[in-house]
Amino acid sequence: MKRKSKGITLEQNRRRIDIISDDGFADDLANVTLDDLRERRRICDIVDTELSYYRRLLHGRMDLLAFEMRRRAGQETRSLIEALPEILADSGGGSISGDLPARSLPIEAPDSPITGRREIDRVLEDDFLAHLPMIEDPEIEQIQALLAETEAAISTQRRTVYDAYERIQTELSRRYRDGLADVDELLSS
Repeated sequence: MKRKSKGITLEQNRRRIDIISDDGFADDLANVTLDDLRERRRICDIVDTELSYYRRLLHGRMDLLAFEMRRRAGQETRSLIEALPEILADSGGGSISGDLPARSLPIEAPDSPITGRREIDRVLEDDFLAHLPMIEDPEIEQIQALLAETEAAISTQRRTVYDAYERIQTELSRRYRDGLADVDELLSS
């Protein structure tokens, strides 16, 4: 089933990242209505917030595992619990894959689709932290690899969203600069 929302064709049960990744989402923007541009930008912002949130969760887990491996190697004398505030305070910094801007995230988790179906849901629901002391080093390394792989995939998706957002924002700015859109209308809404 398809429905049309402000000029964007949305298929029921279709992921927003797939909608943004479609070639037409950020192409030929000069022929898209102003309301439709704003809706597309809003979708990008929602998905970027969601992806940023997931990356922060992944980074927290990766940092905890890295600390545990350092502790096991004798490079750290504190327990994981003792170091937890410091580890979590450092989480969410830069991206493993690079150059996306850091984002200030709301305190609450973003509204996201029903959990459980996506790879990120399966990765994040693993309760390895509850039994970390009992996990052998090779299994920790496998978990670290899975987290890094998932983070890279999320970062790639975020790059796609960021690129679409930038293209949409550039078109919106052009319209305001060229007088094709009314700034007063934007300020009153």
